[in-house]
Amino acid sequence: MSDSPYRGRRDRDRRDYRDRDQRGRDSHDRDSHGGSRDQDYPPRDGGQRHFRDHRPRDEAREYRQPAIPVSARQEPWVELRGPMRGPRVWHDDVGQRSDRHPVGTQVAVYDRDGAFRGWGLWHPHARIAVRMVTHLEKPLEAEDWQERARAAIARRRLDPSIPLEVCRIFHAEGDDFPALVVDRYQDVLAIEIYASAMVPVLESILPTLHEELGTQHHRICFDDNSARAEGIEAFEKRSAGCPPRLQFEENGLTYEVFLTEGHKTGFFCDQRDNRARVGDIVRRLVAAERPPRVLDICSYTGGFALNAAAAGASEVRGIDLDEKAVEQAKRNANLNQLKQVKFTHADAFSYLRQLARNGETYDLIIVDPPKFIPNRRVWEEGIARYHDINKLAMPLLAEHGQLLSCSCSGLLDSLTFQQTLRRAARLRPMRILAETGAGPDHPVRLDFPEGRYLKAVWMQAD
Repeated sequence: MSDSPYRGRRDRDRRDYRDRDQRGRDSHDRDSHGGSRDQDYPPRDGGQRHFRDHRPRDEAREYRQPAIPVSARQEPWVELRGPMRGPRVWHDDVGQRSDRHPVGTQVAVYDRDGAFRGWGLWHPHARIAVRMVTHLEKPLEAEDWQERARAAIARRRLDPSIPLEVCRIFHAEGDDFPALVVDRYQDVLAIEIYASAMVPVLESILPTLHEELGTQHHRICFDDNSARAEGIEAFEKRSAGCPPRLQFEENGLTYEVFLTEGHKTGFFCDQRDNRARVGDIVRRLVAAERPPRVLDICSYTGGFALNAAAAGASEVRGIDLDEKAVEQAKRNANLNQLKQVKFTHADAFSYLRQLARNGETYDLIIVDPPKFIPNRRVWEEGIARYHDINKLAMPLLAEHGQLLSCSCSGLLDSLTFQQTLRRAARLRPMRILAETGAGPDHPVRLDFPEGRYLKAVWMQAD
């Protein structure tokens, strides 16, 4: 972009953004999305991460597993250079191993003391060398994966807040299916794979998914970034007769999705509850005879904007740099016969500056940009982007106006995001009303907090 928003930031901002590795920035997304949606990287110095065991000595000794000599280990195996930490093992953390194993092999994992830690899928060419799948003594069989699939579906059926017709069915590590994300859009399963080792796993459970859910079609995508990380070719597969275009309802609104053109699985199910909350805010303001003006920044296919318009906002404007997304947002507005919402194809940073020059103000602003920090190498630039886009949006708030600011960067923890927002606010008093994230169909494992990639901070100006 010729009008770059990233130039000329002050030296003190640079100092604020540096040296954050000591503050817990080891989180990753799945997409990650999704599931995890980040490409994952080891520590910047390429060395071993060190963690202190804070348990009392006697308690730590009680939990220590017995060391198993090499001659008695289950085959095939790998040994770590350090302790076991969560469900992912970095390539640089792998020490000794038995003979070469093909991609996707389940390997027995032993820590640096020789203690058995479970079984994981082997990725010799990826930065995440092992993705743990079980801590039991035996590797998983096809029946075990099928049982996990049924369990994930059962969890969603038991939660009345999850619309089973349109939701996330597998949230990668959160549902014990690492590197695999499955979204359901009525009769179609949209599937993203982030590691080739999960291809045979998916093939073994796909009939079970269709049987349990009653779905008929699927689209499987192994994207370019993931394929490049493993040195293989990306691919896309579809079931016979899988429709390229879908229509479905969410929160009473109709959406259209083109599976071949959208990001990730085509639609961001993770913002479902936040879109509904925007509608609730607008309805309360309308009930108070103060119908708001709403600005949706990085509106994509119009989810937030459409919810605001349907709730009775006096005027809604959405802006996005993706021309195809803007066209789709316009079609979605027409599908729902919403006339007071307008979508504009524009660079958000330049457009926000123009709105400020024109003296425009809004009662509710949504800032939901794409992932500005896809990897550690662009950490400072990504933080600067989050800072700048919010710095430009906040002055456009009317008195007592509300701002929803989101980040889907898994590498960015909640505290650092809030600190970035504080700097962006500068001297304008802003209060945090709530912090939310993805819905319950995006579960997060206690030993993998990185799965909570989506951060949504709700603020109000004085």
